[in-house]
Amino acid sequence: MTNRTADGVPAGPSGEGNAPGAASISHRERVVFPETGQTKGDLAEYYARIAPLMLPHLSERPASLLRCPQGLAGKCFFQKHDNGSFGQHVHHVLIREKAGGPKPYIYLDSGEGVLDCVQMGAIEFHVWACRADRLEQPDRLIFDLDPDDGLNFAEVARAAAHLRRCLDDKGLVSFPMLTGGKGVHVVVPLRKGHGWDAHRDFARGFAEALSRAEPDRFVATMAKARRKGKIFIDWLRNQRGATAVAPYSVRARTGAPVAAPVAWAELAGLSAANSYSMSDVQGLIERGQNLGLQGWGMADQALPDL
Repeated sequence: MTNRTADGVPAGPSGEGNAPGAASISHRERVVFPETGQTKGDLAEYYARIAPLMLPHLSERPASLLRCPQGLAGKCFFQKHDNGSFGQHVHHVLIREKAGGPKPYIYLDSGEGVLDCVQMGAIEFHVWACRADRLEQPDRLIFDLDPDDGLNFAEVARAAAHLRRCLDDKGLVSFPMLTGGKGVHVVVPLRKGHGWDAHRDFARGFAEALSRAEPDRFVATMAKARRKGKIFIDWLRNQRGATAVAPYSVRARTGAPVAAPVAWAELAGLSAANSYSMSDVQGLIERGQNLGLQGWGMADQALPDL
């Protein structure tokens, strides 16, 4: 796929003459996760194997990378702009920001591109809720259920199931994903055709309605003082420029947990949002090919009125 302009149209070739094949990973022995001893080579192997499952959710979306070039023991930082150093399989799309002119944002369309990012120290992949060629047409709602520290995962799982029922009432199919941290993402795929204002307003209105209906359980504001003992329904990931962690991304946390898609039927039986890790790659592949997860995150449905 070619680079794109600020309006999502082609902006010239990217990586012309690329030869197919895996990216070259240097310093494979470098320890990325000190507690487990897992290395850059281990991380590259995970992404090489999981790429077929990950790419349908990652490919051709503007992305931000959490890079830790020296592993978790060193400095980590987010990067969203492409300065041309990532490699021939990493593309960019020009996006107009609120201040200043258009900037080149990273996007990927291949496993080679993912590995080029790993070569540059990337651990986590976060994506926009739109495609690079349809920047003003979001196609995915994300409700991030973020529990207060005093709540256990069973309460989060029950809250996610409640959100599912409320979305069902709106005619929307949804899918759960363990974040690899504390919470659950409830993912709602959508047909293109509406803009960011409608997308944001629906997400905000839905979250605020839930918090008004059950104020002792939910809160829809980021204010820490109001989140004690509650679950924050983070709707803010549904704004232009916001990102959410991509399915199957490794998290830069102790134990190398993974943002793992799960089925609704199994959510209540899980004990934590970090139930799967990079070491479970074979199991994740087998799960992703299981009928219970085939078609995860895919549905043809329009954004309804709130």
